[in-house]
Amino acid sequence: MHMNEIKDALLWCVVINYGILFVWFGVFVFAYDWLYRMHTRWFKLSVETFDAIHYAGMATYKIGVLLFNLVPLLALYLIA
Repeated sequence: MHMNEIKDALLWCVVINYGILFVWFGVFVFAYDWLYRMHTRWFKLSVETFDAIHYAGMATYKIGVLLFNLVPLLALYLIA
């Protein structure tokens, strides 16, 4: 692969992953009750635990996107 193809792939990865993160956040904010009811059908969760799990999940996902997509993309742009 050429460097431009890798840059394009990483850029699309960043866009898609941040899109997933925004959808997750949007569902969490705007459909909170539905999401909570859906999860408490399967698991016994308090509201605080539910919030903590989603907050930690979003934070972990965001850090993963930064480390595995955005940082390599910026490094490629800097060396080009």
